[in-house]
Amino acid sequence: MHPSDRAPVRPPRRPTFEGPLVTYTGSIPAITPDAAVSHTHPGDRLTARQRLVYIVVLGALTALGPFTIDTYLPAFPALQSEFDVSPAVIQLTLTGTMVGFGLGQLIVGPWSDKVGRRLPLMLATSMHIASCIGAALSPDIYWLGAFRVLMGFGAAAGGVVAMAMVRDLFGGRPLVKMLSRLALISGLAPVLAPVIGSQLLRVVDWRGIFWVLAAYGALVIAAVALFIVETLPAVDRRVAGHSTVGQRYRALFSDRVFVGVALIGGMTFTGLFAYLSSSSFLFQEVYGFTAQQFGLLFAVNSVGIIIGVQTSSLLMRRGVGPQWIIATTTIALVCLATTIGVLSVTGAGLWGTIVPLWFFITACGFTFPCIQVLALANHGKEAGTAASVLGALNFGLAGVLSPIVGVLGVGSALPMAGVMATTALISIVLLWFVVRPRTVPALAH
Repeated sequence: MHPSDRAPVRPPRRPTFEGPLVTYTGSIPAITPDAAVSHTHPGDRLTARQRLVYIVVLGALTALGPFTIDTYLPAFPALQSEFDVSPAVIQLTLTGTMVGFGLGQLIVGPWSDKVGRRLPLMLATSMHIASCIGAALSPDIYWLGAFRVLMGFGAAAGGVVAMAMVRDLFGGRPLVKMLSRLALISGLAPVLAPVIGSQLLRVVDWRGIFWVLAAYGALVIAAVALFIVETLPAVDRRVAGHSTVGQRYRALFSDRVFVGVALIGGMTFTGLFAYLSSSSFLFQEVYGFTAQQFGLLFAVNSVGIIIGVQTSSLLMRRGVGPQWIIATTTIALVCLATTIGVLSVTGAGLWGTIVPLWFFITACGFTFPCIQVLALANHGKEAGTAASVLGALNFGLAGVLSPIVGVLGVGSALPMAGVMATTALISIVLLWFVVRPRTVPALAH
């Protein structure tokens, strides 16, 4: 057993809470000597109802970041018209959010390894709520951009803490199963967020979207306060307190597999985000979609994410190595992105874009849970720091690279396809020369 997987002898129980999800005592079952034979990790002794609580609440945490980033995508044309700026300037507000999100994760992750999961989560999410209110009241594009950076920083805690909590509780194949649930949400949320945003624009203006995000953040804090307890044992907090942030980062960056899969995850997310950041202009201005039709397109694409994540997780639970799934999907991503570019040049029109795009998004769904499993499996002691690096690379690389699409132009699908193909090619190189899939050990049961 990994030292970080040892459960506390008997954590103090908290008062029972009555809530809409479940009546929950607020304690994580301890592993007693008699149960240690059959229960290796603390989460193995959670009841089905308690696991449901964690899936729902941690899923809501995971979705906070993608919703913050993507819900206002359908409002890009309205923002451009109101502030009288270019599409590239509007996309910079998106870039700022993602940079703030990446930096926030680098701070929140190591902090949560030292002081526990709940405190950083509550403080960062409170900052997110305040920033959403500021964005809703912004008088110009400069104030909006500044608040978007702070929103990203505040939303950073959700994904990092949720992933770290799952690693605190589970290992081996159960870890795969739980991470697959979070990967489904983290992969689905960026695609569903514009759908929700497009529907909100039917009843509110773009400022109303930020008021809704503020309310969502408040609900997340309430759910955490009622249903989620500290999952990092006190003994592990003491160990982290004696180690420096630099030591935890060295443990991660000296692991060749972690470095490789983290970069592959960042490249894959950047390819997906090239689509997310350019699609509002491409489909609404080039192909003439309304905001609602644009949202419907995202809803259809979300089915691909669901299929990819769930199939990939099922394959891993049946013994297929996640590295081999990544080996297949990276090749598929290159082929599909190239297909989009070729069909765009040859004038294939709308269907020549949306059909291969759906399969590209599905291949991304196959990849996401594999990245999380390979990255976290051997880093229980620094799970928060590991999750922060994954998130920072995802959103940091996407924030820096995806605006290239706006610079190259959104008059066709070719620039988007070029970024997608490039990131997929880089992923192939990283897999075979850094991760080296034949050297990756099998997952424990």
